[in-house]
Amino acid sequence: MTVSAISKPHERLAEILATEMEAVNTLIQTRMASDHAPRIPEVTAHLVEAGGKRLRPMLTLATARLFDYQGDHDVRLAATVEFIHTATLLHDDVVDESAQRRGRPTANLLWDNKSSVLVGDYLFSRSFQLMVETGSLRVLDILANASATIAEGEVLQMTAATDLGTDEGIYLQVVRGKTAALFSAATEVGAVIAGAPEPLVRALFEYGDALGVAFQIADDLLDYQGDSKTTGKNVGDDFRERKLTLPVIKAIAQATPEEHAFWERTIGKGRQEDGDLDHALSLMNKYRTLQATRDDAFEWAAKAKSTLDKVPDHEIRSLLRDLADYVVSRLN
Repeated sequence: MTVSAISKPHERLAEILATEMEAVNTLIQTRMASDHAPRIPEVTAHLVEAGGKRLRPMLTLATARLFDYQGDHDVRLAATVEFIHTATLLHDDVVDESAQRRGRPTANLLWDNKSSVLVGDYLFSRSFQLMVETGSLRVLDILANASATIAEGEVLQMTAATDLGTDEGIYLQVVRGKTAALFSAATEVGAVIAGAPEPLVRALFEYGDALGVAFQIADDLLDYQGDSKTTGKNVGDDFRERKLTLPVIKAIAQATPEEHAFWERTIGKGRQEDGDLDHALSLMNKYRTLQATRDDAFEWAAKAKSTLDKVPDHEIRSLLRDLADYVVSRLN
């Protein structure tokens, strides 16, 4: 493999952790099987094999490697994290009525909503079986709390999605629930299973939290500025789905009465017309909310990097710092 082919930090992590990731993939294939319900591996394989970066399980393996962990529980926990992530994606696509994920038709479109929800439930159950196999109550506590926080974040997003009173504080709560909770759990359990000192466990939890927030803010911004071939989504999907993400929340906070009426019609009531997306973008440009959102993403990435100052020097630490830069470099 050439140097240019592994220039991205997640690709370099994948190369360093290749043996462990192969074990994770084998475990995922084994545990997503079902002797009685062939629909389960069909639906799961469609999403698992869709070419995702496997970033969350890699974070668990990476933080365990930071402390020279020699066992195999990191592989179980990495598979657990991927199962939780996959389950939430299946459920999300049903809730959002999505038709595309990672550039491919969603499972609920190819099969149906019932299959997506029930297979998601199966994967959650599998994830808890894997957690228990580590024999660590603390690990179980971390990942069970993360699962509850994710579900809470999704419900909060659903209730706040079209409420124009949703502010940046509520948005951050949603992001911490639906995205950052699994990032921080992934980095925390890797450190815990490796027996890292408590201050470093906390530092890696904070790293995952800040990385997850930066990641989601960047994703929300790319919905308005990204390339659909790269993101796998159409520009403006969040607007069409009436999602109150950070660029829109910032624009609403500064809106004139006439502009507020526009947001109420398009987002609050869902009455969208031709040209509304272009007008929404013009309002975001008027108040520079796309730039302000970009600045927020870079601030969270910088915070993620600063948490690693407490962690001993290590090749993995350098890659984790690079990863924080990478998640926001997509905005350049």
